[in-house]
Amino acid sequence: QVQLVESGGGLVQPGGSLRLSCTASGSIFSGNVMGWYRQAPGKQRESVAAMNSAGNTVYADSMKGRVTISRDSTKNTVYLQMNSLKRDDTAVYYCKLTYRMNDYWGQGTQVTVSS
Repeated sequence: QVQLVESGGGLVQPGGSLRLSCTASGSIFSGNVMGWYRQAPGKQRESVAAMNSAGNTVYADSMKGRVTISRDSTKNTVYLQMNSLKRDDTAVYYCKLTYRMNDYWGQGTQVTVSS
């Protein structure tokens, strides 16, 4: 089993930055993909960014150019650096780990962009 714990969310002003972290524990093997999703009130959950264990990344158009995903495999941790945040970025941000077609989700961390 895999457990994921996100942290780093909070209240930030428009134009500000936040860095989210997600640490995985349990039965973790190489070859997995870790990524970030978000869900705004009344909207479907959407992908933000993902990175595989080889370091390849993919970004969704919604935040491309404003976010950077990175990971520290020694700590089983993935990060999401978010810059130039907008009010529309307000959402619960979730971390996901995919391994052999199994998805594991964290509990989410709230990001609120407001003045």
